[in-house]
Amino acid sequence: MTPLGSDDDTLDRRLATLDDATRILGATSDFGKQVKLSRVLGALRRVLLLPGGCAAVRARASGLEAAGLFLGTDWAHPEILIPALSVGSLRSANADTMVLETVSDLRLLAVAKGDYPHPSVSAEQALGHLSQVLAVNLSLLFTPPSEAEREHQGRMARVSRELMHHLVEEIGYEKVLEHLVDEIWRILRQRPIQVEQVKRMITQIAVARSNPDIDLGATGLGADRLISSLYGTTDACREDPGVEVYRTRLESMDDSALQYEATGFARSMHDTGLVSPYHAVLLRFLLTKGEYLLGEALGLSSTGRDSLLCYHELVRNLIEEAVHVETAQGIYGLALLLERGILYQPPVAPALWRQLALPVSPRCRERLHEVFGPVPDARARLLSGMLSILGLPLGVGQGDNPTCQSARALSMWACNDPDYLLQTVAWAARDDEIVMHFEGQPISSLEAGAGVATTLPMDLDPVSLLVVPHLDRIYAEMGRRCAGREGDPHRWINPEFHGWWSGRGFRIDVDVETGRLIDVDEFLRHFYASYHPFYNGNQPLVHPQPAGIAVTDSAARFVGWHAITVLRVSLDPQDTMRVYFYNPNNDSGQDWGDGVVVGTAGHGERFGEGSLPFEQFASRLYIFHFDPLERGEPAAVERAELDRVVGYIHRSWGADRLPEIVSDAPS
Repeated sequence: MTPLGSDDDTLDRRLATLDDATRILGATSDFGKQVKLSRVLGALRRVLLLPGGCAAVRARASGLEAAGLFLGTDWAHPEILIPALSVGSLRSANADTMVLETVSDLRLLAVAKGDYPHPSVSAEQALGHLSQVLAVNLSLLFTPPSEAEREHQGRMARVSRELMHHLVEEIGYEKVLEHLVDEIWRILRQRPIQVEQVKRMITQIAVARSNPDIDLGATGLGADRLISSLYGTTDACREDPGVEVYRTRLESMDDSALQYEATGFARSMHDTGLVSPYHAVLLRFLLTKGEYLLGEALGLSSTGRDSLLCYHELVRNLIEEAVHVETAQGIYGLALLLERGILYQPPVAPALWRQLALPVSPRCRERLHEVFGPVPDARARLLSGMLSILGLPLGVGQGDNPTCQSARALSMWACNDPDYLLQTVAWAARDDEIVMHFEGQPISSLEAGAGVATTLPMDLDPVSLLVVPHLDRIYAEMGRRCAGREGDPHRWINPEFHGWWSGRGFRIDVDVETGRLIDVDEFLRHFYASYHPFYNGNQPLVHPQPAGIAVTDSAARFVGWHAITVLRVSLDPQDTMRVYFYNPNNDSGQDWGDGVVVGTAGHGERFGEGSLPFEQFASRLYIFHFDPLERGEPAAVERAELDRVVGYIHRSWGADRLPEIVSDAPS
């Protein structure tokens, strides 16, 4: 390793300064600690920049925590820390944030090694947390700081790497990669449209796999399965020969060999949700062959094959224009689009023909090139993204943007009204404008004011990248037109923004003016009567319905209001009544505290769905829509069941919103 400081004498002097600052912090009252904290953080920064700094801080972790280093932060409660959030902390431009995350991880290492018996975290829990921290930050082990990181973080960019190396020396690679492989499979089971981050993680695993000094143990088999899904799916590309060599090999194959290749790629694609770049080469090559081999390469059932045969000319054109090595992931979207049978809806095929010839405006072309690069061209990139959304409506994510309403709308239209989605994409990409109507009056995205997002989103799929900024401004304008009305504006916005199928009945259990809980019993009774099969005459949910939830963290503390879609309600394989829903926040699997953990697999979930037992879901719900003409049996809901839901509410986001307590109103 390149040394980060001078010698042991320098480290000793800096440690003496740190120890002195820590002693003063510990002797200061809680009220005055904030004033003394900066000196400790500064001393920690200087120590961590030196060789041996991580080991020295680890040895002082218990003293630092006892002195109050973490007081008033989430790091003060290590039992609720989320490993995925360490990614942002370790890459933060705020040096204090990075130092706190680093010291917290070193504290947990001391706990994991038995050096520091902690009252809140066991050694096993600490080890599990650190393994996941290493897994999600694996790139810090294998890559030096980039120019952007050096500009963003300065010398501190090297501290995070020193931390990772120190942790992996103590924990070992096998446990880390085991967690990383598990995390990748957990994400892939949700079938997101954007998988670039997953591909980068798999590439990092491949790098570790090729290092003879790293023993992967039993994890190797699962890792190989992921690596082969991208870089060695079939015998003809097993050694990752490069696309040109692979294309040459295809030219010498007979139909039997091509069928073997096609079924191998299709099996891997449907198994993992990932598409190899070599799959794109094969599919383009098969355009010279018949529909049978195309169907094999797409892994189609009889439903998908019928769609392919009926619309073979359209499908061939879509492959020719949209499928390239750089856009290989669109193949999975195309396959699922055909499986959904949506081409049989009269407007969809003509709309896709229009999309094939759609001129992309200079502004949209520039946006797509800026985010995805110039190859392939903007129209191909957009078309590939369109196939992904139509095939995977529940794979749309909002990225790191406050645009859950817009992401939900795209998902809902792709699921329920695909021709309208195609129309909005045409407007946005060709005209740089979308016009929607609110209570009969047009709203132009060009003329509307600012949206919820303060900056243009960049971390989205191609379709969302172009359409979401328009929808965001229109949504915000609808909110402005509701100003002065009594109650929550979503009562009027959601049916106009999302579609006619959004129920005109509306319930909310939070007073907008005061933020207090109101009419909770009535709210819950109507939700049960509208959605629970035991109380609504066993009526399945016909159309996806917009809803609002109060998101809580793993300590059941209120985080914010969030838009989701209720998809269906049914018994799971264990005969528990569950609500299955779409969450646009990129990862549905979350711990909301008090035992409320969102499931994404193992409880009857379909790809992209999150789920919770009905009671637990109801406890986080604060807004829902329903059909006022379809009345269930609200009076039949048992008191004991309502009490259990109310208990969940009072122990979490409703704790400071009880009727006698005034709090902030939801925004």
